[in-house]
Amino acid sequence: MTLTKSSAIKIKTSALLLSCTLTLAPGLLQAQAQRPGEYPRGEKPSPLMSFFVVSEPVGDGGNLGGLAGGDAHCQKLATAAGAGAKTWHAYLSTQARPGQPAVNARDRIGKGPWYNFRGEMIAQDLAHLHGDTMELAHQGNNLNKLTGLTEKGQIIPGLYDYSDPRDNDWNYAKMTRFSTRHEMITGTQTDGTAFTDAQDHTCDNWTSNKSPDHEVANGNLNATDGRLNAQIGFPDRNGGGSGSWNSAHGTRGCAQTDLPKTHGIGLFYCFQVN
Repeated sequence: MTLTKSSAIKIKTSALLLSCTLTLAPGLLQAQAQRPGEYPRGEKPSPLMSFFVVSEPVGDGGNLGGLAGGDAHCQKLATAAGAGAKTWHAYLSTQARPGQPAVNARDRIGKGPWYNFRGEMIAQDLAHLHGDTMELAHQGNNLNKLTGLTEKGQIIPGLYDYSDPRDNDWNYAKMTRFSTRHEMITGTQTDGTAFTDAQDHTCDNWTSNKSPDHEVANGNLNATDGRLNAQIGFPDRNGGGSGSWNSAHGTRGCAQTDLPKTHGIGLFYCFQVN
């Protein structure tokens, strides 16, 4: 069979397109959306990384060993990820105690800018991070479900990603990487400052793993009975309370078993200090 010049050109063009498709296929597959909780394949954190969500909790509820313990956890995970040469602090506030002034989370994380595992900017500075002006508050920072990555580059499983009735059971959650765990403990108000009321929002300044003696009526997340709890936020901006990234509502208590009851396991934010 004799091919016309037009047919030959079409065959060559089709072959070239097929070759290009086969060559690009691995890259296209790798570029597909990462499932929440998965590890990126062969990726290392960007040299710019100055922010991450811890991939694992301390594991003792609200008892982190104080601010120093939270910072040490950030430093340990950053070191394991290859970013240990930087100084890392946990985004946590503490409340005033006799002889001890309050500490604001925003005052202990440097001045920015901050970038995630992939080198994507989370916020330009403290004002951008917290929405200090009406314009910035309307604009918002760049922290969301797809950018609030761990030091391993993982997306944190959100509220409805892999919903399972057992998610509120710590014994299940600790063994299931895809359990809902989108709450970040902060102990802070939306502007990044410590609470000034009489209620404990910081699990006794991150030293308590106590559980409440009774259930709060109607499952109220924002209890006002003076019990220990931890204020939390959502990197995916999806959940009860205000839906804030850093100050949405409180937990059901400070024991490790209390945290999954509101879809958390004790994760928190880490920032590089400039």
